[in-house]
Amino acid sequence: FIDFLVSQHSVAKSLRDVLVFKIVPMLNPDGVFLGNYRCSLMGFDLNRHWQDPSAWAHPTLYGVKQLIVQMYDNPKASMEFYIDIHAHSTMMNGFMYGNIFEDEERFQRQAVFPRLLCQNAEDFSFSSTCFNRDAVKAGTGRRFLGGLLDDTSYCYTLEVSFYSYVVGGTTSTVPYTEEACILLM
Repeated sequence: FIDFLVSQHSVAKSLRDVLVFKIVPMLNPDGVFLGNYRCSLMGFDLNRHWQDPSAWAHPTLYGVKQLIVQMYDNPKASMEFYIDIHAHSTMMNGFMYGNIFEDEERFQRQAVFPRLLCQNAEDFSFSSTCFNRDAVKAGTGRRFLGGLLDDTSYCYTLEVSFYSYVVGGTTSTVPYTEEACILLM
C-alpha cells in the first residue's frame, strides 16, 4: 500500500494531489518482534485501550492518539478517514467494521466507502462487512474515534484474510500471494 502511494502511478499521484496520508505502520512492533499477534511487549491488546491509553503502558498508542487529536483540533486540517488495518485469521476476503449512528443519514454515508470497495476490489466482501456498536469493541480506534470526531469523519477497521479470498459468485479461492495482490491493483 505504501509503495503504491509513493509510486508514479497516475491514481497515486491524483490521491497525493488532494489528500495527506498519515500512516502508522504498526502500533505493537515490540510485541510482534517477540512473536505476538496482537499484544505489545507488556501483553496489552493495544486495540482495546484507545479510550484512555497510558504514556507508560501503551506509548505508541498514546502518541498516535495525541497526533490524531492535534490534527482534529487544527482548524487548517480535516480528518476525513481513519482506517485501522488488521489481518483476520478465520474469515476470507477483505471486509470492514463500521460504526452505527442514531442519525440514519450519517449511518448511510458510513456505508458508502465499503460499498465502493466492494464494487471495485475483487477481494472485498460487503456481505461480510458489519456495522455495530458492540460494547466489547468500545476501546477500539474505530469506536473511540467514531465518537470523538465530527460527523464528516469516517472510522473503519479494515480486515483482510491471512489466507485468501473467494471470487464472487463462485467457490473458487485465490490465496493472497505477492503476485495475486499485484493483479488486484
